[in-house]
Amino acid sequence: MSSTESMKLVYTGKTKNVYALDNGNYLLKFKDDCTGADGVFDPGMNTIGLTMEGAGRAGLRMTKFFFEILNQKGIPTHYIDSDIDNVTMIVRPAKTFGKGLEVICRFRAVGSFYRRYGDYIEEAAPLPAFVETTLKDDDREDPPITKDALENLGILTPDEYEKVKSLTQQIATIIKEELAKKNIELYDIKFEFGRIGDEIILIDEISGGNMRAFRNGEYIMPLELERMVLDE
Repeated sequence: MSSTESMKLVYTGKTKNVYALDNGNYLLKFKDDCTGADGVFDPGMNTIGLTMEGAGRAGLRMTKFFFEILNQKGIPTHYIDSDIDNVTMIVRPAKTFGKGLEVICRFRAVGSFYRRYGDYIEEAAPLPAFVETTLKDDDREDPPITKDALENLGILTPDEYEKVKSLTQQIATIIKEELAKKNIELYDIKFEFGRIGDEIILIDEISGGNMRAFRNGEYIMPLELERMVLDE
């Protein structure tokens, strides 16, 4: 896993590049680029706003930590192995839903949820592991999509939607409980899922760049979050 020169680059993403391996698996190379705007980090944005040295390594360390917990609990993921020194991760091949679907689990009303519904709820008010889905579509700014629309567009069947929702709440709760051990509160987290055959599995990463976490009411930046979770 030390070199990507001989592997086939199949996708260049905002925060990771994806390479095809000869055995059918994929290698993800993490970058130091982070989503946001005008130099300010925001996990809900779909544009690169800044580069933070060490962000890729921090993201991979967190991802390895949480994926290994999930695998031990029997939750299906694409994770196989990782190489922290080379900032790479080997994963099983999975098909995305449509051109990509993001699933957010919210424990507090912040970010885009509060911007949309602020007339009806106070900022940071508790939410009951509320799940919403958005399409990965940069040109349309990742539009939210309903269960009915997902079915009508042929992206998810109703049964698949319920499975994704259940997995989202289960995984988010596990991560929330792990963070709580460090006196950290998870406000929201973003996941991606895919298919291997008929099995729905968690894909992509689980890192500070995909979540909002707070300690004593103060937001924790991704690099600091990784340090708190893994080194304190």
